[in-house]
Amino acid sequence: MRAVIDRICVFCGSNNGSDPAYVEAARSLGQLLAREGIALVYGGGSVGLMGELADAVLASGGRVVGVIPHALWAREVGHRGLTDLHIVDTMHERKAMMADLADAFIALPGGLGTLEEIFEIWTWAQLGLHAKPLGFLDVNGFYEPLMGFLDRAVREQFVKDPHRAIALIDRDPAALLARFDAWTPPRVEKWITREET
Repeated sequence: MRAVIDRICVFCGSNNGSDPAYVEAARSLGQLLAREGIALVYGGGSVGLMGELADAVLASGGRVVGVIPHALWAREVGHRGLTDLHIVDTMHERKAMMADLADAFIALPGGLGTLEEIFEIWTWAQLGLHAKPLGFLDVNGFYEPLMGFLDRAVREQFVKDPHRAIALIDRDPAALLARFDAWTPPRVEKWITREET
């Protein structure tokens, strides 16, 4: 049912990271999105993995929608060659607009901003505020320690297993998209009751 996924929001680093595999993964994902006719929604930057991803989509004939706050645009980090660009006032507006525009979400490697963005989307899914698939592209095991931490949060009864399972993880972008096609949102009460402890 890929037809229902017309736009994917990708969160990723504004730096390239130390391993060239991160840049290669961003480019590969961008090429795949363009081939599949899926538009990229992202933070509008021209730097780091953000820029590599957007450039790869555009070079492959795909569509790119950027959403960037005025403050970052003024610092000259905004991409000037996008299919569509929205300049907003705040980071909060940026995240809300990206969430509204997207049908699914992917996190490539990145730093604090990337983690904050994907975790907010994940939390909204846990609360039932959206029913869109989300996943991590695990380049060279980048996200394995984070998943281990979350598995511990499940064992310690801070997160329910079905909520942990909302986020898909794969090393292959095509496989991740295929898993999005088969994904259905869980229907689970958010809070862990005394009876479950």
